[in-house]
Amino acid sequence: MPRPYPARWLIIAAFAAVYLIWGSTYLGLRFALESIPPFLMMGSRFALAGALLMLFARARGAAFPRGRQWLHGGIVGALLFLVNNGILIWAAQHVPSGVLALCVASVAMWFALLEWVFLHQRPSVGVIAGLLLGFGGLALLITPERMVGGSDLGQIAAVLVVFGTISWASGSLYSRRADMPVDPTMSTGVQLLTGGLLLAGLDLVTGEFQRFQLAEVTLRSLVSWMYLWSFGSVVAFSAYTFLLRNRPATQASTYAFINPVVALILGALFAGEALTPRTLAAAGIIVAAVALIILTRDRTTPVTTEVEVAQARRG
Repeated sequence: MPRPYPARWLIIAAFAAVYLIWGSTYLGLRFALESIPPFLMMGSRFALAGALLMLFARARGAAFPRGRQWLHGGIVGALLFLVNNGILIWAAQHVPSGVLALCVASVAMWFALLEWVFLHQRPSVGVIAGLLLGFGGLALLITPERMVGGSDLGQIAAVLVVFGTISWASGSLYSRRADMPVDPTMSTGVQLLTGGLLLAGLDLVTGEFQRFQLAEVTLRSLVSWMYLWSFGSVVAFSAYTFLLRNRPATQASTYAFINPVVALILGALFAGEALTPRTLAAAGIIVAAVALIILTRDRTTPVTTEVEVAQARRG
């Protein structure tokens, strides 16, 4: 018997988590990187969150992943965390934050294009308009002097971030039809664990771990790292995988428009960054774009949930 459609409040809570918590991780990353090497910080964050989720799911009676499920979980983890987040955390050291946010926001466009090409879900006129409006708002959000200048490395890093968002979109769509654990918590955990271990493995290549001194980690970095793995990974990523199972991927990707706005507000409150009328105007445009994408998609495109996918596999 198919699982009933989730309550509306669960959908709203999941969107709130990916919008607000992931938006706050920009500030968390800034503080954590003050005294923790980037790949070690990101990899340990994801691996710890994944291990805890898997143990929690097992304690509730869920089965550990089988061989093929480990393989598919590893593929998804590599696409989401090793490629996307690996590029992101490296580029954050060379690209201004505004440019980084604009590049990350391109994930919404890749979701729409990949759904069209591989799932034959052509975006409606409203979705296309919402995407263009959202990118317009983000362009307004970024002042010209904060764009990448003459640095060749900065230009390369910005292009690689866009490539990383293609990997995130691809991994997210792949996870919806891959042979993953039925229990959503176990499925989320295996993605985080495998991706985190792969990302932490970059320490062996870069030599970060050999240079890392635990005694030099500041209290602010430690607290930020704890926030990133608990709320940023466990809570928000669980909410994101829940949305991927129950809403169109283009809707789930609207976090990319909201996160930069949240990051700017938190930066103004806790890091002394300016919050100008131009920023507020851009924020209004971005919120309107997200609403247009969600409302238009609800009326025009049916949602393919994990229940329908499972039925298709059995049939």
